[in-house]
Amino acid sequence: MEKFTLQNGLTVLVEPMPYLRSVSLGVWVKAGSMLESREENGLSHFMEHMAFKGTEHRTARQIAEEMDCIGGQLNASTSKLCTNYYAKVIDEDLPLAADILADMVCRPALDEEELNKERGVVLEEIAMVEDNPEDVVYDVLAEAVFGQQSLGQTILGPKEKIAAYTAKDLRAFRQRHYGPQNAVVALAGNVEASRARELMEQYFGSWQGAAGEEFPQATAIPEPKKLSRDKDTEQVHLCVSFRSHEMGSDQVYPTAVLNNILGGGMSSRLFQRIREELGMAYTVYSGPSSYPHCGEFTVYAATSPRHLKTVLEQMDIEIKKLLDGGVTEKEFQMSKAQLKGSFILGLESAYNRMSALGHNQILLNRVIPPEDTIAAIEKVTMEDVMASAQTILTGPRAYAVVGRKAEKYLSAMR
Repeated sequence: MEKFTLQNGLTVLVEPMPYLRSVSLGVWVKAGSMLESREENGLSHFMEHMAFKGTEHRTARQIAEEMDCIGGQLNASTSKLCTNYYAKVIDEDLPLAADILADMVCRPALDEEELNKERGVVLEEIAMVEDNPEDVVYDVLAEAVFGQQSLGQTILGPKEKIAAYTAKDLRAFRQRHYGPQNAVVALAGNVEASRARELMEQYFGSWQGAAGEEFPQATAIPEPKKLSRDKDTEQVHLCVSFRSHEMGSDQVYPTAVLNNILGGGMSSRLFQRIREELGMAYTVYSGPSSYPHCGEFTVYAATSPRHLKTVLEQMDIEIKKLLDGGVTEKEFQMSKAQLKGSFILGLESAYNRMSALGHNQILLNRVIPPEDTIAAIEKVTMEDVMASAQTILTGPRAYAVVGRKAEKYLSAMR
């Protein structure tokens, strides 16, 4: 892997994989819902959409046709922390992919007429999320954990805000967040570093813009809440959230091992007990999330209303058994092997390598070599896992529940 900086301050990372015939190219901008005020919630995601709606040199149709003509893939995503634009193409088409991505990220047209069209698309996406109770319960949980802080906001934003935003709002947001010093470009695949530098200078070298902003200080609210949302659903969707470790902490590895044991896979305790033995849920799992300055560890289940009380009790029983009785040597070794195996298998994908490079650089300001990740997993001890369990699972809990007359279930949550 090679890393260099263009004259305008843009950081570029390149990992040559000469045995492939493809290249994955991604641009990360540190602009996500955590960096939005209440008045601009949803602008990061709206900006991502508008990048596809035409640039100074291409119409929306031209962007689509040029990529389809070479059989490439072009997409983007917005998270709480950043926005990512990426392309996957065969190696000979890398110059075109770089040209298109640079056009979209650096020179979007932000035409008012196109904005009004895309506004409807974003509102439909919000409606789609509202039709998925698993998505809704996580939005409710964010508010229960973080309250009125920006981490408590949705990524898509509220419908009334999306309906009112103008091109002027998007331009003002871009002026604060979009610029080479607040972005990272990563490439992985059949490309030499010297060729990548040449292309990046050609297509991104003239980009000028904002230096960006620091993430706000965020923490779980002192008194986590129990919140509900009424939905006409057959199942009740439940989240239980604990405080966890911040992004970049060394504790993310013991926590990942703990997660696999408790609810991270088909052999986990929660899955085996609640789904396999009791048959009370189709979906039950746990997972950690890390952010700047804070993190959370969440257990999710979807079950019939008549089973909710039992599912909650079984969650508590499995957590208590883990805290009191520890983990077995078999569980411990299986969890580490699962983490190591899935990580190594992921390294065979150019897209995964590109994504890891860009993600770590934009959020942690460093690259984590694969061998360091493997070493960190292997270094985890059973004592580390139990220390992580005691820190996380004995702390305050936030609850979110979605379903018919969901509020009535809150009393069952301690």
